Amino acid sequence: MVDGKIAVAIEEERLTREKHTSAFPQRAVERCLSVAGLNPRDIDAVAVSINPSENRAKKAFYMLAHAPSIPPFRVIEVGIGVIKGSDFGNWYHTMWPKKAPKVYSVPHHVAHAAGTFLVSPYEDAAIMSIDGSGEWATSFLGQGNGSQVTCFSESFFPNSLGFFYEAATQFCGFRPNYDEGKTMGLAPFGDPEVYRKTVDRMATVDAKGTIRIDLSYFKYQFWHSQRCSPKFIAAFGSPRTGKEFETNHKNVAAAFQKVLEERALNLCAILRKRSKSRHLIIAGGVALNSVMNGRILREAGFDDIYVMPAAGDNGTAIGAAFHVYNTVLNQPRVFVHDNPFLGTSYSDEYVGKLISDCKLSARRHDDISSVAARMLADGRILGWFQGRMEIGPRALGNRSILANPTLRSMKDKINAEVKHREAFRPFAPSVPVEAKDTYFDIIGESPVMLKVCPVKPQMRDLLPAITHVDGSARLHTVSKAINPIFHNLLEGFGALTGTPVLLNTSFNIQGEPIVESPEDAIRCFFSTGLDALVMGSFLITKY
Repeated sequence: MVDGKIAVAIEEERLTREKHTSAFPQRAVERCLSVAGLNPRDIDAVAVSINPSENRAKKAFYMLAHAPSIPPFRVIEVGIGVIKGSDFGNWYHTMWPKKAPKVYSVPHHVAHAAGTFLVSPYEDAAIMSIDGSGEWATSFLGQGNGSQVTCFSESFFPNSLGFFYEAATQFCGFRPNYDEGKTMGLAPFGDPEVYRKTVDRMATVDAKGTIRIDLSYFKYQFWHSQRCSPKFIAAFGSPRTGKEFETNHKNVAAAFQKVLEERALNLCAILRKRSKSRHLIIAGGVALNSVMNGRILREAGFDDIYVMPAAGDNGTAIGAAFHVYNTVLNQPRVFVHDNPFLGTSYSDEYVGKLISDCKLSARRHDDISSVAARMLADGRILGWFQGRMEIGPRALGNRSILANPTLRSMKDKINAEVKHREAFRPFAPSVPVEAKDTYFDIIGESPVMLKVCPVKPQMRDLLPAITHVDGSARLHTVSKAINPIFHNLLEGFGALTGTPVLLNTSFNIQGEPIVESPEDAIRCFFSTGLDALVMGSFLITKY
């Protein structure tokens, strides 16, 4: 952050190519300084989105009380990343061997909640943060006003909606704390009512907004690799172990998704009554559940909601920085995080030289959007690489795979030939913000693809490749002011087809992070069924 505004934000996984990496972000720090044109001497303060001393007594008491059930290394660790802390210390003293900037340790949920509010467009808003856990807290309810945030209530481990949902993710045969989006995508294929009463009793919210979990169904509270207890298996049947989904797996996904939504709505009702705010901030890893966000938008009684593009732990770096700058140092708010394009960029000169060095088949075009629009209208699948990289888990038009959503076969084709992922998983639509109401039933805008809304019934047959089995879509609205070249592409495609909507998915294959560099894009292009690759002004083909 420079003078109260984000100069650059990059996730370590994009540089190491290890999705959801837990490595210390050494490369990201170096690249951020490089992109911003800064050196270590320019840094006045370092904000870290964890405070190891936060709730230390609660952690120690819990660890000692349950020590026989917890692996010994966890008891010693007392819930704190000792290795990560050591990595930070080594990095810090290497960066500043003499005069060093002050380090501010910001509690994790403060970084989520307050940090998201401080970059929102609102001067007053209710705040809800939900995740697995921070230092020990698992949720935060409060209100933001100006540069200050008031906490109404928190919940603490092991009472966690994040871990509650992770258990269902693992039961459905997915990787917990990694594949929760798959559980969300599977849910519409099941019947939530089959297990609704049982799951409903497993997670409750009291009048103060405190979350309570019936831990007899779970094992996550003891840091076991298996999240589900024998009681869970007895209630819902055998977990998925092969490729096929049984009816009980679909029904479990549906029930857990539905109950997560209901508990979030319970929390929102408490916030709405207590805060009297017209707007809501949603933060934390559970804020990536865009189906939940869509229901909150439609049913919770707020005029609109704001979700940071990097709503998970990646965004806590941003949140910690703004909490320190605006609240601790009492500097005025001068920034709204409405533009996710905060990462690296590569010039046409760089791309052209790479094309020449690799002896690729390519051609430069003065109006690349028109060329791409024609190819998309003809049914081609394109890799689309433009400008600065997005922050967060969603491709928002700068590192995207694009296709024609009016072709019924396109969803299966991309899942099988390009993304190499499960056939049930849906794709998102991108639409110019001016045209959203023609095709989608949504309140306000959805600029960071974190709100699911209904596709209008009369448009579902027109847009089969982006309409999920329940008639919904995770919408991305595109503003010309924020992303003019992608907006032009959508308009150009609309002029050719009559439908200014594109299928937009992240530029990667399953198991890898979104591409960061032209080299990453070329590797992905030649290892998948993409028909062509657009980078800057260049169109690259395989022949």
